[in-house]
Amino acid sequence: MLHETSGMHHLHRRQIIHQKHEEYPHPDKTKRIMDKLVYAASIFAPIMTLPQVMIIWIDKNAQGISVVSWIAYMLCALIWLMYGFLHKEKPIIIMNLLWIVLDLLVIIGVMVYA
Repeated sequence: MLHETSGMHHLHRRQIIHQKHEEYPHPDKTKRIMDKLVYAASIFAPIMTLPQVMIIWIDKNAQGISVVSWIAYMLCALIWLMYGFLHKEKPIIIMNLLWIVLDLLVIIGVMVYA
């Protein structure tokens, strides 16, 4: 599983461009749609981890889950969270807080049920 952070980076770049030259919302329909899709993806991506969390905690089954991978995902989310705070980007902060919570649930679940 890979955290979907490239979309959030795109949003950040769009806001920087807006501050310098481009209108926001952008007159180009494709760019307007992408701006909205980035917000949807920032919520949808972490939600897609919920089935994994439920298997671990409800079924008490952590077979085949790599705790090392999930720790790496969490560390990446921590870096993105710091980036979000430094750049005051609420969508990046919210998304990565969600990732950290879900990553921790998986990591703890693997340690308890493996």
